[in-house]
Amino acid sequence: MARRSSLRGRGRKRAEAATAAIRKTDYRRLRHPFRPQDAFSADEVENLHSTALRVLEELGMKILLPEARDLFAKAGATVEGEIVRIGRDIVEAALKLPPRSVRLRAANPERELDYKEGSMIFMAGAGCPNATDFERGRRPGSLRDYDETIKLVQSFDVIHMFGPSAEPQDVPVQFRHYDMMRAQLAYGDKPTFAYSRGTRQVEQCFEMIRLALGLDDAEFANGVWIVTVINTNSPRLLDRPMAQGVIDFARAGQMAIITPFCLAGAMAPVTVAGALTLQHAEALACIALSQLAKPGAPVSYGGFSSNVDMKSGAPAFGTPEHVMMQIGSGQLARRIDLPWRSASGSAANTPDMQAANETVMGLWGALMANATVTLHAAGWLEGGLTFGYEKFINDIESLQMIAELAGNFGADDAEIGFDALSEVAPGGHFFAAAHTMERYRTAFYSPLIADLSNFGNWTESGCKTSAERATEAWKAVLADFVPPPTGEQAAGLLDEYIAKGRESGGAPPLE
Repeated sequence: MARRSSLRGRGRKRAEAATAAIRKTDYRRLRHPFRPQDAFSADEVENLHSTALRVLEELGMKILLPEARDLFAKAGATVEGEIVRIGRDIVEAALKLPPRSVRLRAANPERELDYKEGSMIFMAGAGCPNATDFERGRRPGSLRDYDETIKLVQSFDVIHMFGPSAEPQDVPVQFRHYDMMRAQLAYGDKPTFAYSRGTRQVEQCFEMIRLALGLDDAEFANGVWIVTVINTNSPRLLDRPMAQGVIDFARAGQMAIITPFCLAGAMAPVTVAGALTLQHAEALACIALSQLAKPGAPVSYGGFSSNVDMKSGAPAFGTPEHVMMQIGSGQLARRIDLPWRSASGSAANTPDMQAANETVMGLWGALMANATVTLHAAGWLEGGLTFGYEKFINDIESLQMIAELAGNFGADDAEIGFDALSEVAPGGHFFAAAHTMERYRTAFYSPLIADLSNFGNWTESGCKTSAERATEAWKAVLADFVPPPTGEQAAGLLDEYIAKGRESGGAPPLE
């Protein structure tokens, strides 16, 4: 009887030890683990920057929004028709004004982020008009798809903020912003995103956030509650919705992430340096516009530059040129002392080796460049035409492994383990060493989707590929999804607002 009691006691202790030793991860606020790399010398970076200023001074930007041209004219720029030539004095004055650190607010304070140099933030694939998975096939993005992708993003801490993922094509564009904001606030508690498709839509998105989270004007102005991405139409064209978005977000104290999309050989010079010069010029023009609209407004530098396949003209991602442009973009961002945005992505049509390689190369480039936020980090297929559910899950695996690099790999005496080295004889093994037994439950990253079993066990389990295992994973995530505590109240508050908005005709986008 005494022995049985002793066994029970030892069993209970082992169970308690196992419970206590469950590996805990924290991917919510990551910092870059490595110093940023250089693609160009300091003199070359200065030449890129100086030439970009020359582009704005001598060649100018075509800006289609009259209000934006007026702001530049009042600041001393030369305006001839729709061409605006911007002096370097205007740009240099503007660059002194934005904050170098921005607090991204969220429904859940534990999800809030510091958007600043050194932060490592990830956003899933964004702006995809289609969705695909192995069970339902490729299809135009629907509201169901958008809701599901928001739930997937909410479920993984290594994705830090929402984006437009699989855009709901079945919702008319004058109403689409209602459903997209509702999904973010009903199913999630992370920082939010809105398209810039005209002042009315933008202002209604701001109103929905204030209503759902109970924010007064002062609280809404205290940090950034919502971000947008501003894309120029390279080369050297800023259209009406994007220019208006820069102004609207600046005046509301919310953040625009300025992102020229310069594909070398098509919308930009065929060289890495030429494409970066154009990207930098267009970004500087938009940053200047934000500060002319409201001095001190939060704004982010950004770039999404890669190359095209010169045989077909199709965009390419994860290429050596893409990586070099990422690293060069980081150098230019540090030259003007602003946090910045990069992007990964893939041109592949299915979640195969090409898709994984292109995305991981883009993630590696962003890591080496110390990007503040990396868009299209999970789920992006076909150069952004499709959001892939299996691709998303497989990319989460890659992101979590990158996040592990930001952990604490110490080298004190306990970590070095001299006792373990002395305990194990030459030619022995460390499986049973005391140092191993104390740490084995929490020592290493546990794969989300990778299969580390041997061939026999893998065969007995059905010979499933990582993409096939990913199908099971995303289905399980959606089946088990539970909205955050703030979600139900937010949805209830927004439904009446949305109903009234629909009755009044919504908000047609700015053309």
